[in-house]
Amino acid sequence: MRDRTAIAVLVKMMCRALHMRDISGTAAIEFGLIAPVLLLMIIGMFVFGIAIHDYLTVTNAAQAGAFQLAISRGDSTPYTDTTNAIYGAAPTLSRGQLTITLSVNGSTCTSDGSCLAALNSAAGKSANVSVSYPCRLSVLGVNYFPNCTLSARPTERIQ
Repeated sequence: MRDRTAIAVLVKMMCRALHMRDISGTAAIEFGLIAPVLLLMIIGMFVFGIAIHDYLTVTNAAQAGAFQLAISRGDSTPYTDTTNAIYGAAPTLSRGQLTITLSVNGSTCTSDGSCLAALNSAAGKSANVSVSYPCRLSVLGVNYFPNCTLSARPTERIQ
């Protein structure tokens, strides 16, 4: 009798095992479907973080340039010193892609001579620096914001 009961239990267990579904690969399939989406999101966060870093660098460089222009009234090379201050404050940005515009009391200066003449007659007036840089928001070859430009325009009082 014991043998028949044991055999009956064993047969029942085998029948249940045959009817149960095999779910051992379900987690791998779910991960395979979700992983590309998660990877795209992580790459997007890195790209956005780089764009934020570039924006902070542009802002810091423009502020450094405005300060340098404001204190360059007695300097013989104010334009060169200001652009060098901007480049020095933005070492991670490509110099060829930076667009720099200097103005003293509303008039744009494009050389050391024009900046020096404008600064000598503008004590107490404003020194403006405009710095712009193209942002890069492309993920896996798709540029999500093609006309994006990072820019900053601080103003300092000429000393």
